[in-house]
Amino acid sequence: MPPRRAAAPPRLDEVNTLRWPRLFAYGGLGMPLAVLGLPLYVFLPAHYAEHTGLGVTLVGLLLLLARLLDVVTDPLVGHLSDRIPGAWRRRAVMLAGVPLLLLTAPFLFRPPAEAGAGYLLLFSTLVYLGWTLVALPYAAWGAELSGDYHERSRITAAREGFVVLGTVTAAALPAVLGLQDDAGAALASLAVLLWVLMPLAFLILLWRVPERPGRLAPVPWRAGWGLLLGNRPFRRLILAWILNGTANAIPATLFLLFITHVLEAPGHAGPLLLVYFATGILALPLWLRLARRLPKHRVWTLSMLLASSFFIWVPFLGTGDVLAFYAITVLTGLSLGVDLALPAAMQADVIDQDTADGGGERAGLFFGLWGMATKLALALAVGLSFPLLGAAGFSAGGDNSPTALLVLALAYAGLPVLFKLAAMALIWRFPIDADTQHTLRERIHAREQATIPAQPGGTHP
Repeated sequence: MPPRRAAAPPRLDEVNTLRWPRLFAYGGLGMPLAVLGLPLYVFLPAHYAEHTGLGVTLVGLLLLLARLLDVVTDPLVGHLSDRIPGAWRRRAVMLAGVPLLLLTAPFLFRPPAEAGAGYLLLFSTLVYLGWTLVALPYAAWGAELSGDYHERSRITAAREGFVVLGTVTAAALPAVLGLQDDAGAALASLAVLLWVLMPLAFLILLWRVPERPGRLAPVPWRAGWGLLLGNRPFRRLILAWILNGTANAIPATLFLLFITHVLEAPGHAGPLLLVYFATGILALPLWLRLARRLPKHRVWTLSMLLASSFFIWVPFLGTGDVLAFYAITVLTGLSLGVDLALPAAMQADVIDQDTADGGGERAGLFFGLWGMATKLALALAVGLSFPLLGAAGFSAGGDNSPTALLVLALAYAGLPVLFKLAAMALIWRFPIDADTQHTLRERIHAREQATIPAQPGGTHP
């Protein structure tokens, strides 16, 4: 008789539903990551430009150079977390990233008066590297917590819900403390908050959330790139991700300009952001319920269509139309949570396609590539919107003609709708639904069974 195979190791992803304590334990780390992210874009550039004598242009260039290094580090860190053997693939990399973040963020957020270009470049590069070492394995870990099509939506929703909560907290804390006009003091307060939240959330994550060991080794680079290029769902999703990311980044980039120069209501910027993010958190459970009945890609498409149908009216607003803009903010904010959660859940399904086709388990590499795509979307937002404003003669510090203000309004709200329409066209017929993903999981399980070494006396699971 042929020898029987040894019993397979316990499959974490056979437990399709995570209980709420474990779900929140996983999602909680998203909050300090968001607390770290907001000041890097809002308070940091202004503080360095005003108090170190570097100037706005040089500060922007140095931060851009530091960010460009992510194009290299994102896939490398993802690849590293895939290759580490055992049940600490993701946690081992994160254990290097969390201390790096905690040690370098205070130096970046609280620079000495004599800090120069080298100081800013060094510590911004180290903070971005620490961010990558934490965020990429964290996302890959979430993709591996469950193999269930619908449960993945709950997992990513928990993470992105805490991200939104962290963003709201980071935006509100300086105002609550009366520091909104003092970028240096705001940065210092957020550094303290980061030191409180990051270790606490990370320890809870390590304590409450298990990580399973890899069962299928990633394939070599050359074969892996061939599979990657042949992965049609991956190509479609990453292109839609870039298009939708650009659509979201353009309004984020131009928000303050639109509020100040078109609505002429700069004092409402903070409340509008809070309304937008709060609406996104409150509406997310309703979208998740809908995603139990419809495929994720259809729900995501409907959310983009809903947001576009309301946002398209923004160019018709003018001076003093603040209440109308609040209404539009609420209606478009309804789609915020699902716009973050469902694409991330679809990314896990696309990784299943790669694994089933023979790519091994390399979620880290995939999330590294999505990280690169996110940064490309941010670059496209700036690269498209500001040249348009410049060509129209728009000036952030002076009087503007009606034509310049119209171009600002169209760039702020018209361009994003066009990008979202293109993303919708790609996603509406996305090839992976619940049935297809279930078939992929069966193929993956068969591959895992084939790798279990045969041992006499063993039993087949």
